[in-house]
Amino acid sequence: QAQLVESGGGSVQAGNSLRLSCFDSGRTFDSAIHLGWFRQAPGKEREFVALMNWRGDRKYYGDSVKGRFTLSRNSAKNTLYLQMNSLKPEDTAVYYCATSVYRTVQFSPSEYQYWGQGTQVTVSS
Repeated sequence: QAQLVESGGGSVQAGNSLRLSCFDSGRTFDSAIHLGWFRQAPGKEREFVALMNWRGDRKYYGDSVKGRFTLSRNSAKNTLYLQMNSLKPEDTAVYYCATSVYRTVQFSPSEYQYWGQGTQVTVSS
């Protein structure tokens, strides 16, 4: 069973928006230093999308999503969000949230310990 549970994926037309949620079912946020979103398209390696430190005062975005995606969290609900605007067909992938215990900012998925099951995002042209 996944420690994190993603939701909010779906199929939309290019230019539309989706808001992904990541619920900390396993309470991994308690020990996490960084919270991140990654995505993986068929035949592709898992790709960094966005991350932030636990406090939420430092955020990083992949070049391909910068200016379109926004991270946020609701600490009381133990939920991480990824607001995705102006979606493009290239955004089509399974999106995963993950947490890392390392204090140094980590952009590689191999440095994250806990993962959700993923939620499918499909953007049609």
